[in-house]
Amino acid sequence: MASETLTTSEYIKHHLTNLTFGRLPDGNWVFAHNAEEASSMGFWAFHVDTLGWSLVLGAFFLIVFHRVARNATEGVPSGIQNFAEAVVDFIDTSVRGSFSGRNPLIAPLAFTVFLWVFLMNLMDLVPVDWIPWLMGEHGLGIVHFMKVVPTTDPNATFGMAFGVFFLILFYSIKIKGMGGFAAELTLQPLGKWFLPFNLVLEGVGLIAKPISLSLRLFGNMYAGEMIFILIALMYGASIAVGTFGAILQLSWAIFHILIITLQAFIFMTLTIVYLDMAHQEHH
Repeated sequence: MASETLTTSEYIKHHLTNLTFGRLPDGNWVFAHNAEEASSMGFWAFHVDTLGWSLVLGAFFLIVFHRVARNATEGVPSGIQNFAEAVVDFIDTSVRGSFSGRNPLIAPLAFTVFLWVFLMNLMDLVPVDWIPWLMGEHGLGIVHFMKVVPTTDPNATFGMAFGVFFLILFYSIKIKGMGGFAAELTLQPLGKWFLPFNLVLEGVGLIAKPISLSLRLFGNMYAGEMIFILIALMYGASIAVGTFGAILQLSWAIFHILIITLQAFIFMTLTIVYLDMAHQEHH
């Protein structure tokens, strides 16, 4: 529930501020106590909550599916094995439909991308005040801020997108050679007589790939989190408004399950498609 000691704008700002560790202008490395301190730490500050929850969810994913693989049995699967096999079949079908080359990395990469992004998105369904309250001054008193949805932080989405971008560059050069990659950027789509124009078009298209990957995921998840925060503010009003807020929260959470899954699927599909394009040779 919204804190009684915060104004509406302060409440929203508090929930949208990351737990930041960095160096202040005076040279001290500390956790930021407010948004102004976090901003003054500059580019090399660490969003500890984003990094922490990303690693925890990644470790959870690895541990669960490692146990499933180790304990897999023949015959009709049940429980978590049934779910794991369904996910594997779904991703295998997606890879076969979108990737025309041969690369043993693509299916495991798509599997990891989909489930990791899905788990990070899934944190958006945790009520916005529970974990910040538990970790904050009214609970354990450990931290001042705590954002639990890593994909609402552009640092996380850009980090994943740049990882895919580096793979695109690597396989473009590996498959086509440096000369072939350079020719692709300068000779298409209009031929050698329009080399500068081709370079601008292809360069913009290449750079747009990580930007589209990161901003699409960030924008959708950030908007969803903002709606949950605005609904949470209704609990601080009257009983009637709070009851209406509870109905809205349940309705939005049910609808948001679709958004969470869809955004993970889109990120995975675009990753596969971009890598498929990197494997295609143009003559």
